[in-house]
Amino acid sequence: MQRRRLRLLLAVGVTATAAPALAWTAIAGPGSGPSATPSSAAGKALDPYVKQKPKWKRCDAGSPATFQCATIKVPLDYRDPGGERIDVAISRIRTAVPDKRRGVLLSNPGGPGQAGLAMPTGLHRNLPKSVQEKYDLIGFDPRGVGKSSPVSCGLTKEEQNWLRPYKEETFAKDVAWARDVAKKCKEKAGDKLPHITTRNTARDMDLLRAILGEKKISFLGYSYGTNLGPVYSELFPARVDRFVLDSAVDPGRAWRGMIQSWAEGSDAAFDRWTKWAAERSEEYGLGDTPKKVGRTFWGLVAQAGKKPIEVDGKPRTGDDIRSGMHEATFTPEEASAWVVELKKAAEGKPASAKKLAAFPRSEGAGPAGATDDAAKVPSDNPTASLWTVFCGDNSAAWSRDPESYRQDAIENKRRYPLYGDFASSIKPCAFWDESKEPVTEVNNEIGSLVVQNEWDGQTPLHSAQGLHRHLKGSRMVTVLGGEGHGVYPNDNACTESTVNDYLLYGKLPAKDVICKATAEPRAEPGK
Repeated sequence: MQRRRLRLLLAVGVTATAAPALAWTAIAGPGSGPSATPSSAAGKALDPYVKQKPKWKRCDAGSPATFQCATIKVPLDYRDPGGERIDVAISRIRTAVPDKRRGVLLSNPGGPGQAGLAMPTGLHRNLPKSVQEKYDLIGFDPRGVGKSSPVSCGLTKEEQNWLRPYKEETFAKDVAWARDVAKKCKEKAGDKLPHITTRNTARDMDLLRAILGEKKISFLGYSYGTNLGPVYSELFPARVDRFVLDSAVDPGRAWRGMIQSWAEGSDAAFDRWTKWAAERSEEYGLGDTPKKVGRTFWGLVAQAGKKPIEVDGKPRTGDDIRSGMHEATFTPEEASAWVVELKKAAEGKPASAKKLAAFPRSEGAGPAGATDDAAKVPSDNPTASLWTVFCGDNSAAWSRDPESYRQDAIENKRRYPLYGDFASSIKPCAFWDESKEPVTEVNNEIGSLVVQNEWDGQTPLHSAQGLHRHLKGSRMVTVLGGEGHGVYPNDNACTESTVNDYLLYGKLPAKDVICKATAEPRAEPGK
């Protein structure tokens, strides 16, 4: 097991030279790929954006002086560059060894809806020194998120609770909830919703590239970032340098199918856990066979379904336990300890509220950082911006018939008892307006590196394999026995050396790499 595990969601071309010039291509429609005919008129309209000079300053009083922040302006709608403008908050930590500098390493921690402005501080703490010397570390809050003109739907805390189990008696209320969320979002942020998409965030990335005066960018993306990165590479293949895609999304399943894949990954991880716990029955006392361990867990679910299990006055229903187990099974050891505490509570014995509060949780896959909270970000911004991407990227992926969600939830709960109904039941996208642009079909031969743990319930192994197939020039690193959401950097010499060699020297492995999850010490890479 790894000693340190990272936890846990336009075709615009800008040619950067000494004085970056624009070569913008067609904006929308099936012919909007990189080969589309350039539009000099669009280029002239966008020239002022590229000529921006970011006013870098220390991000906040508590941050290192080397951690700098700024704000740039981008078009809300790239089809109308002269129209409304929005902010994109950006950050950087520049390399301390300019003579070794290759360029910029943009990053995204996951999401959608997760802020990335502070990510350079996390990378600065965790990346090998040799990699940090090679790049300026660049972070940003994607459009609509955090300090980048954040969107809000005015959602209550209860309305933000969107992974809802299917129950026949509550389904009508869930349909009403989904319809109301879509309605509130349209009423409060309708002018912005169509433009908070992955395609437009990729365009913002290329605009940022040009503003920074770079010919190409390198990219380290986790979870949702593994969709953002490939969309960028599809739109701007000539701008791609070294792209590392960690804990990957299958672009062929974005986004409804990707949410449903969580259930597939959870049930496989659950089966693995029952075997693991059975082999340690003397330590955990949950059963000495996988079947008995499973019976213990489902017994707790049934008991809590009749009467919630309480710890420190907080009730946990059977559905709460299923939802928590979705994340707990990322690591069998954590799942076992969690179920032990549930069992104690169910038996009326003292239980650890702290341990039980560990799941469910919501964390990104990439190394975290921190900035101040001076900017007023709406409390529902993570959820609101999540829906703008999930629904707006590809509205065609979402059925408009509520009954189809009922049937899918029933069927997938049967196939994947732990989480199938949570993943498949009704979502606000059923009532969202149609996307303004066609979905980006990821299918190219650009070199990149896909990195994936074998046991990741959020982006299962088959999801990363799907991305690998779409990116025909990619290589894939699979960590057999690797647990959790997020791989690089870790203390696995095999994984680290493969990723580091790519970031440092541009060396993709000759073929896909299989690493074993071990506690081998990290070593600085050599040529």
